[in-house]
Amino acid sequence: MSNTSQFTLSYSNKILFTFNLRTKTTPSTLNQMNYQQLKTFLTEKMKMSHIYQPVMIKKLLEKKGTATDIEIAEELLKFDPSQLEYYQNITNNMVGRVLKNHKIVEKNNKNYSLPNFNNLLPEQIIELIHTCETKIDDYIKKRGDAIWSHRRTNRNPVSGTIRYEVLKRAGFRCELCGISADEKALEVDHITPKNLGGEDNINNYQALCYSCNATKRDRDDTDFRELKHLYNCRDSNCLFCNMENDRLVQENNLSYSVKDKFPVTDGHSLIIPKRHFPDYFEITQPELNAVNQIILLVKKTLISKDSSITGFNMGINSGSDAGQTIMHTHIHLIPRRKNDIEQPIGGIRNLIPGKGNYV
Repeated sequence: MSNTSQFTLSYSNKILFTFNLRTKTTPSTLNQMNYQQLKTFLTEKMKMSHIYQPVMIKKLLEKKGTATDIEIAEELLKFDPSQLEYYQNITNNMVGRVLKNHKIVEKNNKNYSLPNFNNLLPEQIIELIHTCETKIDDYIKKRGDAIWSHRRTNRNPVSGTIRYEVLKRAGFRCELCGISADEKALEVDHITPKNLGGEDNINNYQALCYSCNATKRDRDDTDFRELKHLYNCRDSNCLFCNMENDRLVQENNLSYSVKDKFPVTDGHSLIIPKRHFPDYFEITQPELNAVNQIILLVKKTLISKDSSITGFNMGINSGSDAGQTIMHTHIHLIPRRKNDIEQPIGGIRNLIPGKGNYV
């Protein structure tokens, strides 16, 4: 024997949904198991690294057990202030600014308004809204999904491993403003944009908070159009531009390392950008990333093979007056060992005689 009653779920005095609940005199064992399974998972087994799991379960419960991935995504979006702040930034720094310049809107503190809105007739408001909708529809039909391509990460997804390495390299802080990932969500961004020849390579990625990523185009006036050709610059007469492959120790897309032919100490290595340029201060961020990656690999390899290494000197000769003899930027990584010289204090300060010991 069973009966039917209406059940309304509300939260904070808001009705979420109403449905007919059929009950039996004796509750179904299966229903009780389903309830207990969910309850146990939520209260005892669920390990949360984010809010995603309970939000999804809540949405499924509210939708009577079934919801589309879009519906679940929309629910997650409600809890994500970073997306709201992204479009708040667009409102204030792009669309709001343009409409203010055209004297279409006014701004008072955080409030935007249409001047003399109260003078509009109801039928005029309806017509203007219809005109806005038509302009939106026409633009979407003309451009399609491309209008959102700058927000889509699934065009060329960055793997979780690469994303983690980029964020770790940045110290889990925005590489433009320095804010921590704990305070603002970080995104993995192409340093040289994809549509301007940038590579899908860890050395062309940087960690930016969503605000800096959104305003990057406005704040950076670098002309990237020639960069893809710049990285291929070589000098046919340069030793480092024509390095023999059998000398290479480590290599990535923009740099490589070799053992120095005239080592200061055992293991003395050179880290060399592939592009030909004489002055270290001309290095680009992707090249800097590539060089640092090689430095860390060489250091790790040297230490793993030689336990006597207890320190390193790193040096760059920039300009002939600084001792540079090969006019192709390169970095010296020189292993040091305990007591390899009588008095190591001062390190690279000893480049100028008598300036090493400053104690």
